[in-house]
Amino acid sequence: MKLYKVETVQQLNTSIEECWDFFSRPQNLQTITPDNMSFEIRDFDNKRMYQGQIITYTLKPLLGIKVSWVTEITACVENQYFIDVQRFGPYTLWHHKHFFESTANGGTKMTDIVHYALPLGILGRLMNRLVVKNKLKTIFDYRHKKVEELFNSK
Repeated sequence: MKLYKVETVQQLNTSIEECWDFFSRPQNLQTITPDNMSFEIRDFDNKRMYQGQIITYTLKPLLGIKVSWVTEITACVENQYFIDVQRFGPYTLWHHKHFFESTANGGTKMTDIVHYALPLGILGRLMNRLVVKNKLKTIFDYRHKKVEELFNSK
């Protein structure tokens, strides 16, 4: 199994508490996901993120094909980090760490680290090279832009 990694870092001009307030609410994931992916949360317990929380949703990542995805929050420390892991979905492995660190100027450094693997061996590696890697870049670029609008345009 070939493992891939995506890492992004973003500086936000807001407190760690305000960042945590936004990112610890699963429903806000829709706000930072491109509209053309038709992201829709199907089920979660309307609580802020906590270890053991299950979130189910659908999206259309490629070619308009609807995919179901189940995520579990496997670790969560308020104002510091949370980790979401795909339990069911399109990846063989999806492990996404979200870190929040206060900065000297009263802002927040937000770091995302995703490790992922695709099914189908060499075909999966080819799909990553041709499609998946670029799609993930587009998604994270969109997210970066939306987060800039939300936190850095004030």
